[in-house]
Amino acid sequence: MSIPFFLTVAYAGAGFHGWQVQSTLRSGQGVLWEALRRLDPEAPLPQGTGRTDAGVHARAQGVLIHVTRVWEPYRLLAALNAHLPHDIRVMEARPAAPGFFPRQHAVAKRYVYRLGFGPAADPLQAAFRWHIYQAMPLNLNAMALAIKPLLGTHDFSSFRCVECVAKTPIRSLHGIGLVDVEGGIDLVFEGSSFLMHQVRIMAGTLVDVGRGRRSPDSLAGLLQAKDRRLAGPTAPPHGLCLEKVWYEAKWGLGEISPFGART
Repeated sequence: MSIPFFLTVAYAGAGFHGWQVQSTLRSGQGVLWEALRRLDPEAPLPQGTGRTDAGVHARAQGVLIHVTRVWEPYRLLAALNAHLPHDIRVMEARPAAPGFFPRQHAVAKRYVYRLGFGPAADPLQAAFRWHIYQAMPLNLNAMALAIKPLLGTHDFSSFRCVECVAKTPIRSLHGIGLVDVEGGIDLVFEGSSFLMHQVRIMAGTLVDVGRGRRSPDSLAGLLQAKDRRLAGPTAPPHGLCLEKVWYEAKWGLGEISPFGART
């Protein structure tokens, strides 16, 4: 008997070489599997929603597991957390319907890239923010103007890591928000799915705009060029966090996507 459960997993990315299991390096998927096999030695590999990069955090990594005994959800959550290290935790556990697969049935994701400002990096936030050192503050108005061409469905080859193996560079970006927070701003990216390093390259490019290194009206041409070499730097991984995932409504896993089905 195989009983499916859906987990919401959070982890601090600094201690992981990404989510996906690797033979010799520590990964979120691998560490969770070790804990799961302490409870159920025959349990298959947990399946996640997104492949976060090395050093990237997650607050809402959706994970499908299968167990061979009946569990109360809160007892399963507590048992897994008892075997997990401090930098990764199961935040929610619930039964999953047969046929559900998180990566296939996710319709939208929210990533947040956090920027820190000021003369020195706040030591209580430095592990989760890219601190911007400069004499003049970023031009947030210019950054806001630069966002518009990125919205919608486009070929995002200019914002795609050269190692990306996605079958197509076409993605739908629903929104980018600049949210004022204490000590900096949050760049909020919402889309159907994202290419490898796409959010980090967009964040680095927008910071270039804020620094005055490129004009806010240059991003439309950058998209059309389909050339990664023309975009800004890849922002460091520790500023990025997978914050939310929406799934197809029929599976009953949280809020219905405000963006409709994935395109």
